[in-house]
Amino acid sequence: MTTSCFDREDETFIVLVNHEEQYSIWPHWKAIPGGWKAVEGISGDKKTVLDYVEKAWSDMRPLSLRKWMDAQAPTPEAVTSAVQ
Repeated sequence: MTTSCFDREDETFIVLVNHEEQYSIWPHWKAIPGGWKAVEGISGDKKTVLDYVEKAWSDMRPLSLRKWMDAQAPTPEAVTSAVQ
């Protein structure tokens, strides 16, 4: 049975991010899939890149959902006028 390159602890990984600001780790030698780009200057063993992702990706919601939710939130003016 072969081990996936994603399961190898001795692999060198990079961090990818997509247009929705979602993160992934990726083996450094594999072609980067469409819709993703490498985060500059971030590479290393699995623990190193996962630590980076944990710190950088603090909101798991896709960017489009965050923008939509922000647009649905009442403005401070609307809240003030509703209270009066």
